[in-house]
Amino acid sequence: MDRIQARAILDEMIENPSLHRHCRTVGMVMEAYAKKLGEDPDEWYITGILHDADYEKYPSEHPNIIVQKLRDMGEEKIAHAISAHYTKWKVPYNTLLDKALLACDELTSFIIAAAQIRPTKLEGLSAKSVKKKFKNPKFVAGVERDEVMAGVEMMGVDFTEHINFR
Repeated sequence: MDRIQARAILDEMIENPSLHRHCRTVGMVMEAYAKKLGEDPDEWYITGILHDADYEKYPSEHPNIIVQKLRDMGEEKIAHAISAHYTKWKVPYNTLLDKALLACDELTSFIIAAAQIRPTKLEGLSAKSVKKKFKNPKFVAGVERDEVMAGVEMMGVDFTEHINFR
């Protein structure tokens, strides 16, 4: 699958602008990590943009619809990573791609939310500020902090460095 095909799937499955933006943002973060780690940037980007592709239309079946679609297309590695992006689904984390998606998904949303309340947005947003907000369970209450930390631990990255990675 190439980026154009992946973007067509994303556009077909998601209408909500916020969810669409989240998926694209996770895709960009994943692509950047792939470049840093010497992995395939296209594969990581596609994994990022499609990880929540079925959430809007099939929330009770998420991520099974997109995972099956990807498997039918022969994209097993991407499908597996997406099937594992929540620890409570009890899917094994076999690859760095699996672990990175878990580490990046929720934290990306959290950092964007932290940036949105600042006049300078992302510019000058420090890890110290993000970590302070991260400790406040009322700030972006929907972000499951334990999921972020599980991904960070599995990836073997320092939390502060992970926050600062852009």
